[in-house]
Amino acid sequence: MIIETQLVEENVMNFFSPAKLTNGETIEAIDAKSIRKSPLAETLFDIGGINTILITPEMISITKEPTTSWEEIKAIILSEIMEYIATQKPTTFQETSSDENTIKQIQGLISARIRPAIQHDGGDIEFVKFENKIVYVKLKGNCVGCAYAMVTLKEGVEKLLKRYIPEVQEVKSIDKEIKQK
Repeated sequence: MIIETQLVEENVMNFFSPAKLTNGETIEAIDAKSIRKSPLAETLFDIGGINTILITPEMISITKEPTTSWEEIKAIILSEIMEYIATQKPTTFQETSSDENTIKQIQGLISARIRPAIQHDGGDIEFVKFENKIVYVKLKGNCVGCAYAMVTLKEGVEKLLKRYIPEVQEVKSIDKEIKQK
């Protein structure tokens, strides 16, 4: 695998990849926050002596610190780029959707606060899905067919989830025994 290089200015070098590096996006890594968007940028910054990195689908442009020489870092940069291409690691971190984050919060709250209270009364609750701002759960054990199941669901579970997770607008049970309004 050959990665061609081009010295653009004294402190800027372009590394042309034989493989596509991104899916069309351009990644600019200039500070700690932007570096975290790309594992490749993180790896290259770990080499040291680098100020900025620009990753396009075809190339990586690196601006080094004036006190660092290309002789010190060029071979290491080439090695890291080749490893990324060879292992087909993603160039960017996948963003988790807000729904995925919300689901993790819902599941965590159910496990930590809601399930223990319901289990104490001989029942259980299982998260089923989060869709259109509605949390769907399945009640089990003593909760199934219980006269107070709807009160527990609306006054307990729903209020708690809505209080801590603003994305939640309603909680519904998928149990047939509980009639939804």
